[in-house]
Amino acid sequence: MSSARLLRLPQLARLLTLALTLFLTVGLFAPHSQAAPVAPGKASPTPGTLAGLAPQPATDAPGHGDGDRQSTPADQRAPLPLDTRPAEVRPTTKAVPTAKSFGLAAAAAGQTCNVGDFTGRTGSDLVQHIKAADIQCINGLFQLTGANARGAFREEQMTTVSYALRDAAASYPGDNSTSVEQLVLYLRAGYFAQWYHKDDVGPYGATLQTAIRSGLDAFFASAHVRDVAAGNAPILGEAVTLIDSAQENIRYIPVVKRLLGDYNSATWNPAGMAWSVNPVFTVLFRGHQVPGFDAAVEADPSVLDALSGFATRNNDLLGGDFGVLVYNATKELGRFLKDTALQPKVRPLAKALADRSAPNGRTVFQWAAVAEAVGYYDAGNCSYYGTCNSADRIKAGVLTVNYTCSPSIKLIAQALDNTQLGTACTSLTGQDAFFHSVAKDNGPVKDDGNNTIEVVVFHSSLDYQVLAAAVYGIDTNNGGMYLEGNPATAGNQPRFLCYEAEWARPDFQIWNLNHEYTHYLDGRFDMYGDFNAGMKTPTVWWVEGFAEYVSYSYRKVTNDAAIEAAARHTYKLSDLFDTAYGDQDRVYRWGYLAVRYMLEQHRSDMDAVLAKYRAGDWDGARTLLKTTIGTRYDADFDSWLTRCANGACATDGTTPRVPECTAADTRQLDANCGRSNVAATTGNYAHFYVLVPAGTKQVKITTSGGTGNGDLYYNPGSWAYTNSYATRSAGPDNSETLTVTNPPAGYVFFSLYAQQGFSGVSVTSEF
Repeated sequence: MSSARLLRLPQLARLLTLALTLFLTVGLFAPHSQAAPVAPGKASPTPGTLAGLAPQPATDAPGHGDGDRQSTPADQRAPLPLDTRPAEVRPTTKAVPTAKSFGLAAAAAGQTCNVGDFTGRTGSDLVQHIKAADIQCINGLFQLTGANARGAFREEQMTTVSYALRDAAASYPGDNSTSVEQLVLYLRAGYFAQWYHKDDVGPYGATLQTAIRSGLDAFFASAHVRDVAAGNAPILGEAVTLIDSAQENIRYIPVVKRLLGDYNSATWNPAGMAWSVNPVFTVLFRGHQVPGFDAAVEADPSVLDALSGFATRNNDLLGGDFGVLVYNATKELGRFLKDTALQPKVRPLAKALADRSAPNGRTVFQWAAVAEAVGYYDAGNCSYYGTCNSADRIKAGVLTVNYTCSPSIKLIAQALDNTQLGTACTSLTGQDAFFHSVAKDNGPVKDDGNNTIEVVVFHSSLDYQVLAAAVYGIDTNNGGMYLEGNPATAGNQPRFLCYEAEWARPDFQIWNLNHEYTHYLDGRFDMYGDFNAGMKTPTVWWVEGFAEYVSYSYRKVTNDAAIEAAARHTYKLSDLFDTAYGDQDRVYRWGYLAVRYMLEQHRSDMDAVLAKYRAGDWDGARTLLKTTIGTRYDADFDSWLTRCANGACATDGTTPRVPECTAADTRQLDANCGRSNVAATTGNYAHFYVLVPAGTKQVKITTSGGTGNGDLYYNPGSWAYTNSYATRSAGPDNSETLTVTNPPAGYVFFSLYAQQGFSGVSVTSEF
């Protein structure tokens, strides 16, 4: 993503913009569970709404994390996770807590939180403790499992709390002075835990349904529930989300209509109430998965008029901080086109919205929403709506910047200026040498023709979520995506999609740029075939972990989140080899740790695994990982995690991944070794020579790290100079690589010329 990678009045609009734009509803149903990949260019059959209310797992630093090598749809029915208050939404939120880590966040904030405080109480004692608890304590309950989940959320407990909500709602004052928010959030946590762990929590039946209806009925009938006030906003938003958690989407359609009708941007947005209306789109989106929902709308289609009226009345919001509300309303109206009985009603309403918008400019989101719905549910009538060829028209309208970084890298962007284009290109072109120094590959894998990459950069996370879905037909519940296609097909064009990190402005950052580019390089040089071929056995630990490892190391950024994870000792190494898409902490943070450990501590084993990956021998690689290696390194990995957590992993990626060369002459490079801290003043050289054995097929010299700018030169017969060389690598920094195929036996020569004085450079030799 993702991603990923999300109140004073002057700050409120920006905060709500982040809250409303960073996350897709389809990414809220589960904590980013990632099921079977869909094919390149294909989308989930139920594209989601940009609800943007629940925190994603951490995407800890710009340029990496929570990106996908392939589209992977999320669970679309599970209750929404975690507290959805605006104050909890950040571009880089903490990972979803687990039962094991419960209380850590609260403890850091000076709170006392214990699972037993909730599992060991019943009746009024439980209710009073919930009402007295901090919101962070309630948040920690979402991931309870086993006996703890049953103790906190069995039907008897949930029924008690539901009736407590009913009683508290009778005197709801329009703010949280009576702790209504804690009760609502506790109930959401219970539905969430029971969905994922039914065997632990036990069944929910008619008793709870009666109770939760009484609680929600009382709340939505309370005197202050319609107050336009900052105190009411988060509680109302949580309660609307609870409608969906309890799968009471049909019963509360009148609440949805009321909120759509009540909304007034002039008064609601400054008070934070936009956050309260936005969850109604989740209630509608996921209502389609509740039996009887479509029939209820057929019986009373006035909610369609409410959606149309909302989108029409608030058209002026498009292109601004709260335009996502209009997009969501338009998208949910269009989704009803799937119901043939409602098409006569929906068609003219959707057409009217399309007519008021265009495939470019301020209203492009609305036009894209109509076009996407038509494409899914009424494609044969696209001319009626004026949305035929929508993907091409939107692409032409918004992706107007075209820039060639190098013969192999082309940038297509929405709004990058020349300086930003140069910055992005420098980062991408400089990464190649570093990648090869770590991967130690022998060139592209067999049958891989992906010799160019198209990098598509959207202007913000919201632009990515809306427009990447509309143009490229992908799920965008992530922090970015690499679409590999089939590298063996002539004319195949791989690309990755990413976006500017709007929360970092005025600084310029492209989220996941180096992570996604690593996917391209890894797919070309390490993983035979297309993405689906590489997923025949569990390779996620490598695919995502290696992308994280290269991204952090190349950018010289310490992976603080992974170091924090290491301190928890959650997984054995042998278990990490089984990682599948799902738990973001395991996929990205623990993937990074497993890859780093194997590359730095057991390089020969990793080389053997990579040899299998490069040949497409997935079963052979699996045997090496699970049988040959097996549990052999588990104890050492656990010890290494301790060292990592204590500072051993706080490195910047400049240390060579090969041993230091041992020859007395510091100019001599041998097979698979390196020289550190190489330096030269401007206009001078650092010279090296290599004695090449007869029959050597390839010599690769790589430079990286340090300061200044050194260009790498090769000469087969004598010292290499700028006026005497066979080939060179002359990038904008010290990230250079030269690969000499079938070199002559005997001495060959390399020099690092100081275009600008350099120091601290690492030089490695491989053959």
